[in-house]
Amino acid sequence: MSLTEALYQLTPSPGMLLLFIGIIALLESLALVGLLLPGVVLITAAASLAGHQDLAVTGVLLAAFAGAVIGDGLSFALGYTQRERIPHLWPLSRHPEWLARGARFFHRYGTLSVFFGRFVGPVRPVIPLIAGMLHMSPRAFTWANVASALLWAPAYVLPGYLLGQTWQQLLDLPPGLEPWLIALAVLIVVLAVVFSWLRHQVSRNGRLYRLLAGGARRHPVMRRLWLTQSWRGQGEIPLGSWLLLILALGGLSGWTIAVIHQDGPFEMDLAVHTLFQGMVVPILPAAGQLLARIGDMYGILALVLPWALWLLAKRHLAALGHIGAGLAGIALLNVLGKALIGRPRPDTPDYLAGSLAYPSAHASSAVVLYGLAAAFIAQELPHRHRFWIYWGAIALVIPMAISRLIIGVHWLSDLVGGALLGLVVCALVRLAWQSKPRTALTPCPWLMLTAASLALISARVVWLPPV
Repeated sequence: MSLTEALYQLTPSPGMLLLFIGIIALLESLALVGLLLPGVVLITAAASLAGHQDLAVTGVLLAAFAGAVIGDGLSFALGYTQRERIPHLWPLSRHPEWLARGARFFHRYGTLSVFFGRFVGPVRPVIPLIAGMLHMSPRAFTWANVASALLWAPAYVLPGYLLGQTWQQLLDLPPGLEPWLIALAVLIVVLAVVFSWLRHQVSRNGRLYRLLAGGARRHPVMRRLWLTQSWRGQGEIPLGSWLLLILALGGLSGWTIAVIHQDGPFEMDLAVHTLFQGMVVPILPAAGQLLARIGDMYGILALVLPWALWLLAKRHLAALGHIGAGLAGIALLNVLGKALIGRPRPDTPDYLAGSLAYPSAHASSAVVLYGLAAAFIAQELPHRHRFWIYWGAIALVIPMAISRLIIGVHWLSDLVGGALLGLVVCALVRLAWQSKPRTALTPCPWLMLTAASLALISARVVWLPPV
């Protein structure tokens, strides 16, 4: 019996599986229980079984949505009616800091905390409880509960569902591909750990930053340079941006040289291309085409336009100029890179006729767009909260890059080169921005601007052809 067949036999009936998904979503959102339950792991596993059993995705999403709404609603009702008893209940009686952390989050964001809180791990099961304890308006809570669940359900369910639909392909890999996938997974994990560690170390509170600062003080020339740069950079030398520039530029140079010297695609490129072209999953081509439209020139303009108009209206011209320069710069570098290297695509549909492969413009543009957005948002937040912003940007970039493999218009090495090029541009823009003191970009009506961007990108997807 194959592993695929064994997994299939363990799958419960469709009705029972939908019930499991709903219960997991409920418990994961339920106060006290959600603090102890590994809900993300369980719902991903259940959604994978649903995808492998080919259950209708709408039913899976509805089950997760209903469970999430009911779980938050029960937590709110518990807080509303048992306000005095809750601090004495286990595990909150042993961990009062959980309530304190959730209360700070609620006071900071008000009604929106219910919407945000569903996506923030440490406070997710506590915020509805605190909203009830502080007697938040039930109507306002209900709207925030339903709206956040509408986004939470697909965000948490669809990755597992897609994984379930591709079990057969992932368990029956083409010959020679398994070592490449293992190496790629290890590389991603190592880079993630190194990125997180270095980002902290080169911030003002990091050990590496303090060591460099101490060394600079002992040498007159370095001390003058350090003090000059610190004054220009609002008290902190942008070591993170410099380190990003050095590593990304070195990686891009080496990678591009390897691509130029390679006669055709790498063995890794061919193996990954074979894997994606062999996947027979109905949702993948449509998802790939959707992301292709979101990440092209029209899509980027649709996403950026509301924010650009707000920056212009508030006279944040420096921020608008830096972001605009980054997007224009990456567009120009993509055109020059493709023309100079001249690498053909694995497949060239009609709308890409005459276009070349290296570097991937979708990957590089996504890195610049979401990377700069994350950097400008993070600079307005305390250091301890910046982690989530940067990883949110990474979570947006990765599907955009993978979509180019799904529709078969890029090699994997094209995506790597595009990502490195985008990081170089991000570093240059941030160094230019950090060269002198800047005014804060807050307060910002981010919810209204996000809604406007989503409306424009929806219109772009529906009405405009891909470019």
